[in-house]
Amino acid sequence: MCGRFTLTVDPAELQDTFRETLGETIFPKKFAPRFNIAPSQPVLAIPNDGANTADFFIWGLIPMWAKDPSIGNRLINARGETVAEKPSFRGSFKYKRCLILADGFYEWKAVPGRKIKTPYFIHMKDRKPFAFAGLWDSWESPDGSSLKTCTIITTEPNELMATIHNRMPVILPPRDYAKWLDASPQTPEDLLPLLKPYPADAMSAHPVSTLVNKPENDSPELVVPA
Repeated sequence: MCGRFTLTVDPAELQDTFRETLGETIFPKKFAPRFNIAPSQPVLAIPNDGANTADFFIWGLIPMWAKDPSIGNRLINARGETVAEKPSFRGSFKYKRCLILADGFYEWKAVPGRKIKTPYFIHMKDRKPFAFAGLWDSWESPDGSSLKTCTIITTEPNELMATIHNRMPVILPPRDYAKWLDASPQTPEDLLPLLKPYPADAMSAHPVSTLVNKPENDSPELVVPA
């Protein structure tokens, strides 16, 4: 699964990175660097709603048909192998996809003989931001307010991630952004080929402090090699 990630770059740098493939997408002018983004918190995403605007969504998908919003706590990830079939995800997979912006993520490695798992920080070797394949939806509460939520799709690990964990988030290469953000309905045959492990040779990982285990910890020291 993917349960924590980071977005620490300056908004201007983020916009410059994605301008080549996304054109003049509108990004927030300011947002605080985040070193420990956790489920139920806001994440920056670009939905396929035709507005070309990055906006903040709550991490944990609440399908539009849900009666209880707490379902979002269980839907922070969607398995790529079953995303087209599961009732909670198949509607968004067909109609409502998004890019979830990040510049790193965490995963925990089990160590034989130790009860506490070792956290690892994983990022691109060039340290540039990237995009997870995500799904989104808009949920209407009984009081009439709406809540935009999202989930991150996961897949089998690449060679690097296989040494740490048995899953990894789907990281889309820039050439697939336009297809993923196409506002028209898509079939599983169109999209499932995109849900594959990112090339391991472009990525790097190192162990970090267990401070990252607590969501309230959110500072640059979390990504420093342990």
